[in-house]
Amino acid sequence: MIEYLARFLNIVFWSLYVLGPLLITLALMIVSLGLLVGRIEKWSIFDAAYWAFITGTTVGYGDIRPLKKRSKIISILIALLGLIFTGFLVAIAINTASMVIDELITLEIAERFKQDGKPDASERP
Repeated sequence: MIEYLARFLNIVFWSLYVLGPLLITLALMIVSLGLLVGRIEKWSIFDAAYWAFITGTTVGYGDIRPLKKRSKIISILIALLGLIFTGFLVAIAINTASMVIDELITLEIAERFKQDGKPDASERP
């Protein structure tokens, strides 16, 4: 089982490497827009970055919230970018898990075929 965990992590890190520029661009857009809202709302840089992260992940604690109309419009954009960012991360995890599970099932079927000389009728092709 350790080899499948290693395979999973290998594929995840490779996928993050390949999609890294896109993910970094999305993250920078979220933070930049958050800093813009912070400037409009006269928040500290830390509060603006914190709010952008909380909004981008759609957690939305509500402890800091924009009051001006421009800021609210930008917060919608931040939330949409955050959904895209999170969607990519979830897609990477699900795709990787699917690939590793398929490999595991294929190897299990191959081992049973070697042992018995014929595939079990209950096994999927």
